[in-house]
Amino acid sequence: MTANEQDQRDVTRRTVVVVGAGAAAAVGLGGAMAANAFAGERGGERGGPAPVPEECYLLTSETTEGPYYIDADKLRRDVTEDREGIPLLLRLKVIDNETCRPIRDAAVDIWHCDAVGVYSGYEDMGNGGGGPAPTGEPPTGEPPSGDPSGPPPGGGHQEPTDDTRYLRGTWRTDRQGFVTFRTVFPGWYRGRCVHIHTKVHVNGEWTDAGYEGGNTCHTGQFFFDEESVLASAVVEPYVSNTDERTTLDEDTIYDGSGVQGGLLKLRYDKRDIAKGVRASLTVGVDPEATNDGTGTPPRPSASASSTS
Repeated sequence: MTANEQDQRDVTRRTVVVVGAGAAAAVGLGGAMAANAFAGERGGERGGPAPVPEECYLLTSETTEGPYYIDADKLRRDVTEDREGIPLLLRLKVIDNETCRPIRDAAVDIWHCDAVGVYSGYEDMGNGGGGPAPTGEPPTGEPPSGDPSGPPPGGGHQEPTDDTRYLRGTWRTDRQGFVTFRTVFPGWYRGRCVHIHTKVHVNGEWTDAGYEGGNTCHTGQFFFDEESVLASAVVEPYVSNTDERTTLDEDTIYDGSGVQGGLLKLRYDKRDIAKGVRASLTVGVDPEATNDGTGTPPRPSASASSTS
C-alpha cells in the first residue's frame, strides 16, 4: 500500500457526528485511575517473536451476544442502581487495532448479571435464565447436580420479561478512547464463569435520544481471574448464591488468550476485596467490521491458562 493510499484510507475510515453537549459534559469518573493503568498489557505477537508495543494490540476476541442483550436505552456510566455487591470501577480503552490509535466518541455498552446471577429485564427467568434466584445460606455437602441452568452459549435472543434495567448502560469514549463505568462485581450462574458483556458501536451519530446508526464493530465479554472470584464468593450477597460455579478454565466462551480474550486487569486489597475492585482493559477493534455477536463465533480452544 502506498503512502497516498494509506492517507486516503485513514481519512475515510470513519466519521462520527457528535450532537448534544450533555453527554460530553459529564467527565471525571474514574479520574483517580493511575496514568499507567494499562502499562504492561500485551495482546500477543504481530508477525514474529518481537513483543507488541505497549499500546498496540491484536484484535480482541469476538464472542456471542448471548440471549439477554437489550438495545441501548440507558446513557449512563453508573449502572449500579439498587444492586448490592462489591463496588467495581471498570475502565476501558478502545483502540483501532490496525493503527493503534484511540477511537473517540464510540458508544460502549456493558451488561451483566447481579451478585446472585440475575439479569435485569429477565428477572422472571431467575438465576441465569434457569429458575428462581438463589436465597439463604450456601449449601453444604455435594455440589448441585443436573443440567446447567444458564443459557446455552449460542442461544438466541430472548425478549425481556420486565422493565428493570440495572447493571446495564452505554457511554461514549473520550478523545483518548477511554470510557469508565461504575457497577458491582458480577456473580455467576451454572454453566458460565463470571463475566461482563460488551458491545462497541462506531460510525454512528450521538443525538439527544442516544446513539443512532453506525455499525457494531465488536461484541465481546470481559472475564475475571479465579483468585478474585474466590475472594468475592465469601462476601455477601455472593455467599448466598448456591448455584454451581463454572471456573474460568471450564468456561466455553473464554478462549484462554489472556487480555486479548477479555481477561481484565484487576486491582484490589487482597485482604478485603469488599472495599472495591478496579478493572481495566484495552479493547482492540476493527472499526470497519461488523461483529454484532448474533452469528456463530469460532469455537474457543481449550483454556490452558488464565494468565495473560
